[in-house]
Amino acid sequence: MIEKEPLHTTLTRRRFLKKGVLLGIGLGGLTALTRPLAQAFSKGKALTPYEAKYYKKLAGELIQCQMCFRRCLVPEGGRGFCRNKQNRKGKYYTLVYARPCSLQIDPIEKEPVFHMLPGISIFCTATASCNNRCKFCHNWHISQRSVEELDNYQLLPEEVVKLAKKEDCAALSFTYSEPTVFYEYMFDIARKAKENNLRVLYHTNGSINSEPLFALLKYMDAVTVDLKGFSEKFYREVSSSELAPVLETLKNIKKTKVHLEVVNLVIPTLNDDLKMIRQMCQWIGKNLGKDVPLHFNRFFPAYKLTKLPPTPIETLEKAREIGREEGLRYIYVGNAPGHKYNSTFCPGCQKRLIQRIHFKVLENHIVGGKCKFCGHPIPGIWS
Repeated sequence: MIEKEPLHTTLTRRRFLKKGVLLGIGLGGLTALTRPLAQAFSKGKALTPYEAKYYKKLAGELIQCQMCFRRCLVPEGGRGFCRNKQNRKGKYYTLVYARPCSLQIDPIEKEPVFHMLPGISIFCTATASCNNRCKFCHNWHISQRSVEELDNYQLLPEEVVKLAKKEDCAALSFTYSEPTVFYEYMFDIARKAKENNLRVLYHTNGSINSEPLFALLKYMDAVTVDLKGFSEKFYREVSSSELAPVLETLKNIKKTKVHLEVVNLVIPTLNDDLKMIRQMCQWIGKNLGKDVPLHFNRFFPAYKLTKLPPTPIETLEKAREIGREEGLRYIYVGNAPGHKYNSTFCPGCQKRLIQRIHFKVLENHIVGGKCKFCGHPIPGIWS
């Protein structure tokens, strides 16, 4: 996570990108929006409480959240597991609507999304907190904190869209923390974005329930889902979560026309068992299809797992080979800048179609959704 720039900064996106190129930064042009730019849209605005979607009123003032698999029972004055919603006299309110803690411009490859409009800039939005407790979270600074613990902007959905257009972004993304915990805000931004002919995507842990998911997917072009491991034991002990809801979410997304990509962060000693990885690849092939892009990403020590080593490149390469043996056609090695399989290859003629170095696109030989060399169709969103 790149922290927001301090109040006194005058670094613009264009100047940052120029500076990054001169310094040889291989991050694909990351830049955080300056605080004055964001606050110019909502200076002095008072935010009113916003009622949450998808909850049931029970006896007395007790409510039950219906947003994710946890289905939290929340008494009067209490909050759900995600920390972001509160029961106020029998009504459930989101505490983070129009209160993002992170606004940033990224390359779409950083999500990662490799099969949608390569090289475009996306406008990223996140709020505090998460409904998982992953011990390896790289963005724990925001995902494991409540809204009161962070410095937040005040931006209504239409203002986020206006900012994205001002910064010449072709798409909006919801990422960094878990978007399910700011669903209402994400939903309204996505709807406004589609009204303005912008693409929309989000990166999720896949814990959302079916009803809110299908409602949201009407406004989504792509979804990246973290499949953190392939055992309930791993999910329970490392993420304080469950695997089954994630698998259900993946199958639900596949039922729609929304583009799907899957990420597996391979963590030494915890989810790097090759038999487990093979089972995961078999499940993906059977339930999601052979053409779903799969990213095996390299782990680096973070949060509560600082004593583990980075993932050996050899492990990622073995995982990729297993996926190939199981018939998966688009498998990537991520968080390893310069690796051959950070690029896209045609499953027909085997030629390199998209050359990437980390998040930077150097060449693109996909024309009209097909390989320029042999005409093999390449699944994705290319125009």
